Amino acid sequence: MPDIKAKDLKLIQYLNEAYGKEKQLETALEAHIAMTTRAPYRRRLEQHLRETKAHARDVERRIKQLGGKASDVTVPGPDAVTEGINRAVTIARKSVAALQGPVHVLRGTGEQERLLKNAKSELQDEAEEIATYTAIEHLAQIVSDRETAQLARRIRREEERMRDFLTRQIPQLTKAVATEEIPAAERRNGRRRRTTRRASTTRRRTSASRSRSTSRARSGSRSRGRARPASSRARSGARSRS
Repeated sequence: MPDIKAKDLKLIQYLNEAYGKEKQLETALEAHIAMTTRAPYRRRLEQHLRETKAHARDVERRIKQLGGKASDVTVPGPDAVTEGINRAVTIARKSVAALQGPVHVLRGTGEQERLLKNAKSELQDEAEEIATYTAIEHLAQIVSDRETAQLARRIRREEERMRDFLTRQIPQLTKAVATEEIPAAERRNGRRRRTTRRASTTRRRTSASRSRSTSRARSGSRSRGRARPASSRARSGARSRS
């Protein structure tokens, strides 16, 4: 890539890293969608697959605008050698991505376990992409490349929304795994212990309340008992005066 400035070469390198990850994730997401039975989760994966394909196209376009060529990896060196190495690595990357689908289908002991493992893998991928686009955005700002910075920021925000979705999804999937694979009696133990503690607390409070009521009743009785002799003395005084 002759006559390309150092700043653009570095941006092309980082953009190619992002491009390679987007292309790899396309295959993984397609496999995950095929095995996902939860409708809301499946719809979100389908939406993110469309976003992922759009990200790859946008990043590829920006690489070309900077004078580079989109590939899964960039290896420094003489052009002829670099091109050959890039081609070999690209083929290897695609082979690995193609194998991810069958491997992901086999993972886990049950359907919910597979979905949970997929969500954990997707969350890891989102973290990597967020880091990559954050680096691209800040590098672009440093070298005053506003267009690349805006592209990276937009994509990063979409990746962050997917990250947040997966973060909320994982507890639900974990609960589904527990329901599917752990007997109900074992899952209710903790609930019974909490119920027992609440019942014990209620009994103590009721007992304390009754004690206070009994004490007040006794106190009132003693007060009335003391009042009766006074009333009797008053009647006696009246008889004496008469």
